[in-house]
Amino acid sequence: MEYNKLPGTEIEVSKICLGTMTWGRQNNEQEGHEQMDYAFEQGVNFFDTAELYPIPPRQEEQGETERIIGTWFKKTGLRDQVILASKIAGPAGFTQHIRTDKSYSKKSIDTAVEKSLKRMQTDYIDLYQLHWPERPTNYFGKLGYDYQREDVWEENFDQVLEALQAHVKKGTIRYIGLSNETPWGTMKFLNAAHSDRPRVRTIQNPYSLINRTFEIGNAEICHREDVGLLAYSPLAFGVLSGKYRKGNLPENARLTLFPHYDRYSSTPSKIAVDRYYELAQKNGLTLTQMALAFVNDRPFTTSNIIGATNLAQLKENIDTHAITLSEEILKGIEEIHISQPNPAP
Repeated sequence: MEYNKLPGTEIEVSKICLGTMTWGRQNNEQEGHEQMDYAFEQGVNFFDTAELYPIPPRQEEQGETERIIGTWFKKTGLRDQVILASKIAGPAGFTQHIRTDKSYSKKSIDTAVEKSLKRMQTDYIDLYQLHWPERPTNYFGKLGYDYQREDVWEENFDQVLEALQAHVKKGTIRYIGLSNETPWGTMKFLNAAHSDRPRVRTIQNPYSLINRTFEIGNAEICHREDVGLLAYSPLAFGVLSGKYRKGNLPENARLTLFPHYDRYSSTPSKIAVDRYYELAQKNGLTLTQMALAFVNDRPFTTSNIIGATNLAQLKENIDTHAITLSEEILKGIEEIHISQPNPAP
């Protein structure tokens, strides 16, 4: 396994990060433990979760993913050998069951951190992230910004960082990151940081062969400001595994169970996926291998968050850390991207 420094720190995280959002819904506790066992044995030392998980969110299961991680820590005693990342949920209709105050107020952050620590049976979180912006904007990979004249959101970057800094001083959080953030929001948080406010180290945004919108603005910020991308949905909800091609809906697959998760299922996306599939096959790779290897080796990627619902998928995903794409394949990817750019933002 290869490792990268978490930007601005001495922490080394595996190139592959274990995503956990299916545990407690599509996967039970035993299966979650088996995934952590296998990933750790392969050198994966970076686990990412969130108070919102599992996905799709429901009140009766909220926090179950973190609880499963906590029971694994208790069983194995490996907490000090894992870099643990979690997230606080922001304002949205589907988070009403988590807190009445859905803003990133000091009270919300304090409550969220305390509950996550308890569920995960740990005293600290290595990387704590804001799951999405409070303000109305084009997050979750959406390309265009919708101008809203009646935007009542009040800027509070300073207050959010001060609330997080209180936890850094207590030792309950080591470092902070963003998620689903835009270039403007990222720079606002970076500019608001100083000696008494923590600096953003990472940004967790969607990035894949069919959604490279991160390159438009955030990639340069990562380069200039020493921030790392934690790429999520590198297989676009499994679309880039090729299993949904030609209208297939495999039993128990995510889009079969939850068809409203169709962010990556547009007609242009299907056309692009078919072309990427053909390129991978031509070069002796599976589409999964090519898609993940591409994300792994982008210069702005600190870690690639992979998820799986069974050990066979997990093995294939983790093994991609050792794949290097040839110049011919990379050229072919660019040709497809130019003709079919970002079909699924």
